[in-house]
Amino acid sequence: MRSPRLEISVETIADETAEKAIFDGLADYNESLAPDANWRALSIYARDETGALQGGLTGSSYYDWLFVKWLWVAEPYRRQGIGSKLLNRAEEVARERKVGAVYLDTFTFQAPAFYEKLGYQEFGRLEDAVHGHARIWLAKRL
Repeated sequence: MRSPRLEISVETIADETAEKAIFDGLADYNESLAPDANWRALSIYARDETGALQGGLTGSSYYDWLFVKWLWVAEPYRRQGIGSKLLNRAEEVARERKVGAVYLDTFTFQAPAFYEKLGYQEFGRLEDAVHGHARIWLAKRL
């Protein structure tokens, strides 16, 4: 028997309920085939003395990996070790969670040398991903 027809729509504003349903559906499917994912979100913030956000890192851990989704430091705080502190703290959390490795992606116009200096190694590259720049995937075993 065929399922009822679906309407496909493109929406420019995320529907949190729909996003959660997609995540939960995928997590349930994955768990049925590869149990014990132990998915956990991670957010680390760098705030100034007024409490204003000046940097941060977001990601998630599951199975034996921590994925760093975003790492950002506001311009006045760059090149002062804040990015390294954020990433080092994420690695500490990964170890606490018994996660054995970290992976992330960046562009050639962003900070591949920064990550390599911290022990990350390139494992994938998509050339000409953005205006002639490559997208690079890096990983580090803890």
